[in-house]
Amino acid sequence: MKERKAWQFTGYGAIILILILWGAAAALFGANIDTLNPGIVVAAALLIGAGALLSSGLTIIQPNEAQIVTFFGKYIGTLSQDGFWLTVPLSSRKKISLKVRNFNSHTLKVNDAEGNPIEIAAVVVFRVEDTARATFDVDNYERFVEIQSETAIRHIAAHYPYDQYSEEVKLTLRGNSDEVAAELLNELQQRLIVAGVTVLETRLTHLAYSPEIASAMLQRQQAMAIVAARQKIVEGAVTMVDAALRQLRDKGIDLDGERRAAMVNNLMVAIVSERGTTPVINTGTLYN
Repeated sequence: MKERKAWQFTGYGAIILILILWGAAAALFGANIDTLNPGIVVAAALLIGAGALLSSGLTIIQPNEAQIVTFFGKYIGTLSQDGFWLTVPLSSRKKISLKVRNFNSHTLKVNDAEGNPIEIAAVVVFRVEDTARATFDVDNYERFVEIQSETAIRHIAAHYPYDQYSEEVKLTLRGNSDEVAAELLNELQQRLIVAGVTVLETRLTHLAYSPEIASAMLQRQQAMAIVAARQKIVEGAVTMVDAALRQLRDKGIDLDGERRAAMVNNLMVAIVSERGTTPVINTGTLYN
């Protein structure tokens, strides 16, 4: 099915035409009420029937609303311009909203790309673009959006890891939420095109490890953070020790290999240690 525009005429003009038809019928009856000529009666009845037939096609369209027009089971078209209109008489009309709507998915439990169970949820912003497809190609387009949204969320979540644990991983659910939301939008739009629905925006609203592994994954994240911090501390300590040795050499203070090694060891311990170090002063050697 493809949406097309239904025939329509201004409702106010139709009201004037109906009043003219009924006025003409009344005038015929009034002018021939004594004789009641059968031909005149039939003509007046036809005028009344024509006015009633036209009145069956009158309808009101609210803003951001459309009406599907069918005539004895055949799709005639869609009325989408707000106002008071006359359309095909004796037709059936079904209202459908064109407003922007949100769908908040349930919190879904899925496995990420590394097999870790996670909880994920998203919000989908959508609107009906093709009223014919939304009405005739799917049973219930709102329910269709819900099911396809949750299916797409599960599919996207299974393609990315929750967090970055190696240099080979480029995109993650936690660190690249914008990219993940954009891919979710593209996939969901492909799924919903059959229902005549346009997806305007998708966003992740909930992302967490499942309770059964949350504690273990927290310890893993803390360990990774400690290792990364230690690497930075060691890099900084090496740079500082190298700068200290260069300054001593530039000032003419030469140390032999043993004393240089001892100095490097002391500086590294003092810089890298988590606690404050207690210096030990060498005052010399006692000889008997």
